[in-house]
Amino acid sequence: MKKRLLSLVPWALAAVFAAEIVAILLPKKEGRFHLQEFGRTPVLLNGRLQPIDSVGRNALLQIRGTAAVPLEEKKSYEFWKHPKKLKAAEWMLEAMVRPELADTRPVFLIHHPDLINELDLRGKGREKSGLFYFSFNELTNSLDTIEKEGRQVQGVESQNRTAYQKQVAKLHNALILYRRVKNSLQPETTRDFAAELAAFTNSIPAGVAAVRAREAGLEHDKAAFTRFAQFLGPYDQMARLGYPLLIPPSPPDRKAEQWQTMGQALFEAGVHGAPLSPAVGWYATMASAFAQDKSESFNEALGQYRQWLAERLPSAFSKGRQEYFFNNLQAFLHCMIIYLCAFLLAAGAMFTVAVWPHGAEALRRSAFYLVVLGCVVHTAGLIFRMWLERRPPVTNLYSSAVAIGWMSVVLGIFLERFYRVGIGAAAASLVGFITLIIAHNLALGGDTMEMLRAVLDTNFWLATHVVTITLGYAANFVAGLLGILYILLGVFTPLLSFKVGPAGVQPAGPGASGSNGGASPDLGQALTRMVYGIICFAMLFSFVGTVLGGIWADQSWGRFWGWDPKENGALIIVLWNALILHARWDGQIRERGLMNLAIFGNIVTAFSWFGVNMLGIGLHSYGFMDAAFKWLSLFFVSQVVLIGLGCLPFQFWRSRRSEAAGPPAA
Repeated sequence: MKKRLLSLVPWALAAVFAAEIVAILLPKKEGRFHLQEFGRTPVLLNGRLQPIDSVGRNALLQIRGTAAVPLEEKKSYEFWKHPKKLKAAEWMLEAMVRPELADTRPVFLIHHPDLINELDLRGKGREKSGLFYFSFNELTNSLDTIEKEGRQVQGVESQNRTAYQKQVAKLHNALILYRRVKNSLQPETTRDFAAELAAFTNSIPAGVAAVRAREAGLEHDKAAFTRFAQFLGPYDQMARLGYPLLIPPSPPDRKAEQWQTMGQALFEAGVHGAPLSPAVGWYATMASAFAQDKSESFNEALGQYRQWLAERLPSAFSKGRQEYFFNNLQAFLHCMIIYLCAFLLAAGAMFTVAVWPHGAEALRRSAFYLVVLGCVVHTAGLIFRMWLERRPPVTNLYSSAVAIGWMSVVLGIFLERFYRVGIGAAAASLVGFITLIIAHNLALGGDTMEMLRAVLDTNFWLATHVVTITLGYAANFVAGLLGILYILLGVFTPLLSFKVGPAGVQPAGPGASGSNGGASPDLGQALTRMVYGIICFAMLFSFVGTVLGGIWADQSWGRFWGWDPKENGALIIVLWNALILHARWDGQIRERGLMNLAIFGNIVTAFSWFGVNMLGIGLHSYGFMDAAFKWLSLFFVSQVVLIGLGCLPFQFWRSRRSEAAGPPAA
């Protein structure tokens, strides 16, 4: 009976997580204001069409580090509570239309204690997990100081800035972005934009006549001129500060680049007599209705505008809806949660197999099923993102992290199918979780679907060289992680001497002699076979990807090889994999030596993936992230420590003490 119940546990866990995914896919009910529909409204920013929701999310990620603003407090341990949050589109609308309310929201993240003291912010703001969030109103008295220090920091190269200077620069940029958002739909001081727009429209004929007469040195209507200039001043500021391009081209056959900010549309109408797009009137009505809490007027104007968009610009209308759905799906966030749970289950299976074999098998199967479910969600998110971009899976550092995680998970699933010991599930879930954490932090820099550089704007080579070399990265990281598991299990547990059979991992019998006895391989031997096979795989794809990159470089830059840092990094990966394979074939290394070299491969691969970008030189220096230097250095140190642990004599290994008296393994 107990065995039957245990056999149902994996299916029950998978069903719970699958039900959560299904719940996310179900349509959500609109509130009084149709803010979901507003969030789907397309705009142009960074050279691409995207919904207002994406603009708000990316702005909040840069300013606050989160994609929403919490409206209620909860303790860190109160995971069962779901406090209300101001979602990205609503925050964006509030900042544009009700800035006096938006200025009270704690959206500015400041974590450097010296800067908090410098700005006299002690005792203010909100604290969560050691991070401090402040509202614009709380920073008002410090704006001059932030502006002054921010300009000074701009004169320092980013890689030479101190931690304090980096925090100043981040806060300075966040305030600039916040001000741009507030001036995107209406002047910051306006409270009834619809009425102001009507007054401005009525003032245009007399105002333009007064301006022309004044320029010609003739008598003019000074009152009309003054009234007209009072409108144009703020609109000129909006034209310079406006963040997204809200106003679509009208008529629709104009080029996509002819989208305008609200300020540009209004200023051109006043100065050049250009006709106002119908979108201006609908936006003005929505702004006034939201400010005055008139939901019916807001929803009616929004519906009319979206109907007009659907008829005139169907591709833009569709793009806004699709990307909004992708944003709210949050596929990669849910994958992170699933992978973390799967890793804990896989680790529990490995550490309980000796005392609770049936329970350990249930945990292993649960982990495997969750990894498969996570892979399905990960795959769906990756394909959806590719479809939105109309690009292959790897176009920048963010997408490379997502793709490497997915490839690693697929490799781990195959390993688990061949060796049902929990190692493949543990490796897949851990690499998947870590790479998605990296991707999340890369997303804090802004739009992750940005326009490609001209040299990258070639679908064929993105689908061949970049994807192939990324497969090589993923395989190297999986091999390195298996090497880490080998070292940790060998030093701290007796599991490496356990036998691997059809029923999974079982303790060795009385006559077993570690890695050399018995017909069935022990776990150490199984891990060795896994790592060897994956390194062969990594060698193949790294080499082919490097050659394809040379061909691409020859077509793009007129030379096959230029000793660029990124090219050198790819070559080093190939040479390192070749060194491992030759050392193994020649008998110079055995199990432990193979694992230590595979762990060092993590350093080689991470340097090629991230390190060369931090140098800031060469044709491949895109995605420069000096902020990641500390974490990359800590990663390198951790790998060296693990290699040192792996070099301990066997008498310190719980799994290999019986071999301590034998000949040492390389």
